[in-house]
Amino acid sequence: MNTEAAAPQDQSVSPAPLISIVAPCYNAEKYLEEAIKSIFAQQYPNFEVIIVDDGSSDNSIEMLRELQKTYDFQLYTQRNQGVSAALNHGLRYAKGVYVSTPDLDDIMLPHSLSVRADYLDKNPRVGCVGALIIYMDSDGNTLKQQQRTKVRTYTFDEILRHAVVIGAPVALYRMSAMRQAGFYAPNLRVQDFQITLRIARLGYEVHELPVCVTRYRRHPNNLSRKYKVLLQADLDAIAPYANHPDYLSARTHLVNKALKYAVIEDKKEAWQLLRSIPWRHLNRTSLRRMRRLIFHR
Repeated sequence: MNTEAAAPQDQSVSPAPLISIVAPCYNAEKYLEEAIKSIFAQQYPNFEVIIVDDGSSDNSIEMLRELQKTYDFQLYTQRNQGVSAALNHGLRYAKGVYVSTPDLDDIMLPHSLSVRADYLDKNPRVGCVGALIIYMDSDGNTLKQQQRTKVRTYTFDEILRHAVVIGAPVALYRMSAMRQAGFYAPNLRVQDFQITLRIARLGYEVHELPVCVTRYRRHPNNLSRKYKVLLQADLDAIAPYANHPDYLSARTHLVNKALKYAVIEDKKEAWQLLRSIPWRHLNRTSLRRMRRLIFHR
């Protein structure tokens, strides 16, 4: 019989805040198992996982139901309405203090949640914290890695002026900030830029850590390559701030981003986009896009 007295528990240690991982899924069957495995390999001790299938036409639903036999996550379905609507659907069930919204074709590194949650714990004025990514190809081979040495901080004006996006794969949001922002506008099918703007507009700080937390997969189905859809969503995201003095600068950044693809895929569209930029807002990036448009064959 063990007669040793049990050591008293340290009542001063608070439990780790619950993180709700809300992940939209659309035709992600090829990468689902690897993505979900990485989520459940997190070092962080307290999280729930909510997956919303956005009307997939492949075998994603069947795979997710099979994966539920191994991993403990909630699964909901809806007709195809876009990422923003899928996330709003999942957030109805989320109980976390913080919210992570990874894509199910990427891989979360084991420290991904813990490093960002620790930062939000220590910085209560921060409504959204982002981090860096490692790019990989569709087969998981590393392409390049973002690098930085200092934390970056952004105000709303800076986010709008430079069209700064804290991408969904690296963002950790404070739930109270998301709730105050009204969550996502479901009519905007691209979610990360609009929520970055909404949270910052409320006066929350937005920071970006100099550490990689996600392996981001580049493949032909990335939304970033569907430049027309992305541009329209981004323009809709800045529309509420049309009277802000930095609105035209923001618009120029967004058009330049679309031009990266348009100068190759649709020259007529590229010229129309270039002409839509007021002359006084043309910048070096605009001129580089113009040169490529003229000389690219």
